[in-house]
Amino acid sequence: MSQDTICNAIREQKLLSFMYSGRRREIEPHLLGYDSDGDLTLSAWQLEGGSGRGWRDFHVSKLSGLTIGLTGFSGARQGYNPNDETIARIVCRL
Repeated sequence: MSQDTICNAIREQKLLSFMYSGRRREIEPHLLGYDSDGDLTLSAWQLEGGSGRGWRDFHVSKLSGLTIGLTGFSGARQGYNPNDETIARIVCRL
């Protein structure tokens, strides 16, 4: 299940990669939860793919080919908000 994979990656601080909107993305996952519309949403620092580096939110239902990487990351990126108000119910987070 992708929720378990994402939470494991967050807990172990491992990179994730997946296809989203037709492009391969590589990200540092920080927070997984349900937004106000009830969509399971991943908040992450994007390293590659799409529109470049930076904070992005991804609807988990639109991810495909999700893989957990062998490479880790050192912790929260600047600007990370563990109490992100756009997330109504948190599943897991750094």
